[in-house]
Amino acid sequence: MPIPEDVTGDEIDKDVRQELQSLPKTLAEDVARNLVMVARLIDEDPEGAYGYSKVALRLASRVAAVREAAGFAAYANQKYSEALAEFRAARRMTGGVELWPVMADCERGLGRPEKALDMAGAPEVHKLDKAGQVEMRLVAAGARRDMDQLDAAIVTLQSSELASNSIQPWTARLRYAYADALLAVGREGEAREWFAKAVEADRDGSTDASDRLAEMDGVEFVDALDDDEDEHDGDSADAKATDADADAPEAKAPEAKAPEAKAPEAEADDSADDDLVDDEGDTERDEQRDKD
Repeated sequence: MPIPEDVTGDEIDKDVRQELQSLPKTLAEDVARNLVMVARLIDEDPEGAYGYSKVALRLASRVAAVREAAGFAAYANQKYSEALAEFRAARRMTGGVELWPVMADCERGLGRPEKALDMAGAPEVHKLDKAGQVEMRLVAAGARRDMDQLDAAIVTLQSSELASNSIQPWTARLRYAYADALLAVGREGEAREWFAKAVEADRDGSTDASDRLAEMDGVEFVDALDDDEDEHDGDSADAKATDADADAPEAKAPEAKAPEAKAPEAEADDSADDDLVDDEGDTERDEQRDKD
């Protein structure tokens, strides 16, 4: 697949670059450039990212970072079975637990929420850092909702991280999930409160909390771009109408013939003048006879 010339491969994380040092230099550069493309496209163009991940996988399937990237690309395209296989391979290579939450979420995607809950209670969770533990809590709450255990999902999300006023990278998503769970059981007032808190924490727009809050408040947004397009279309239509008038001389033909329509009036005026002259002549002759 084509790679833009501005992508050199140096953009990748230093830990990944270190993993690629086990490869020949040219091969390492090719793999690095494909991994950069995966990271660049995974949010905006998941299919494109998936394509580059497959190229990297063919080039260096024994590099853990490559297997992990392939897993995330498959996950972004909802290819959960494939993603889970890649994550498991990466975990075997590194021995780490960082991928445990996303592996559990793959189980959810495969329709196995019970398996995800089992993973949420596994010893590996205690080895996760704070961000990983919050992510695991989100996955577990999602699994509860998959099983229609809505109240249990709410309880799962209740934690010190949720109650904290400190803003962390996971705060917006945690508050959003809690608000959504509350709304699912009809606790609208509390849900609105937590959507508002999610908006406060969502500095990078990772959720649509502001839209959900506006929806609850009955606020409708008008797309200014659509208005501009409609106005542009209207202007274009007017311009086309003007051009059409300018290019249609036949439409003005009736105006050119308008003088002919007045001809009968002119004839009527001439007849009236002749009658006036005749009447004046008769009057003079009558006056002359009276004198005589």
